[in-house]
Amino acid sequence: MEMSEIGKMVRIERIMDRDSRNLVVIPMDHGISIGPTKGLLKMADTINRIAEGGANAVLLHKGMVKHGYRGYGRDIGLILHVSASTSLAPDPNEKVTVCEVEEAIRLGADAVSIHVNIGSETEPEQLMQLGYLAERCDYWGMPLLAMMYPRGKNIKNPHDPAVVAHASRAGAELGADVIKTNYTGDPDSFKDVVEGCPVPVIIAGGPKVETDLDLLEMIEGAMEAGARGVAIGRNVFQHDDPTLITRAICMIVHEGASAKEANEMLK
Repeated sequence: MEMSEIGKMVRIERIMDRDSRNLVVIPMDHGISIGPTKGLLKMADTINRIAEGGANAVLLHKGMVKHGYRGYGRDIGLILHVSASTSLAPDPNEKVTVCEVEEAIRLGADAVSIHVNIGSETEPEQLMQLGYLAERCDYWGMPLLAMMYPRGKNIKNPHDPAVVAHASRAGAELGADVIKTNYTGDPDSFKDVVEGCPVPVIIAGGPKVETDLDLLEMIEGAMEAGARGVAIGRNVFQHDDPTLITRAICMIVHEGASAKEANEMLK
């Protein structure tokens, strides 16, 4: 086994539950895209509350590692996001690379993530960024999470099982170790996405949901279909109790609880 392969194994242990082999990731990279918002104003406090809930990792931009990460409370894995765009741009779907793997290593990251919008006008450039990043991650032994989203003028339904499966497979084809993508809406169709992708698939949380039960039922359905976890941001860090909702999510992802059981715990 090469040194880089050992490095990936060691680092992925820090962001994956050793018993369930699943992941609960809380993305908190939204500040660059939408600006200051609830849950991201006191980053260290929010991250500590999420860690107390049992999340495996948080996902941040590099500046927040310097200013928003914390050195107290329960330990939690760190995934550094390398893609950026703002909602003020002419095309928010266009992503640029703002961080290299070497910088992520210096900042102590356990993994890196990249955002790719399949179907956007800049898809070719984003795929090039993914391919390059995958090579550097393999060289340095850094796990790579690829956020593969069907987004663009030609994408009529970003939750369509066929396009979600295509986007997920594209990420694996170019070297990602974990794929984050949209949930298709039901276990039967999402099972096809999972079966078509040779690396672990985790679901995105999407916009704020109306009720906690809606969120938990989505997670239960994804796990039933073979998903290996979740990457849920706003529905956690903007929750009235980030610790409790994280704990409920972990019950489903790591312990096999039902959405109803997890929701009862919230009450």
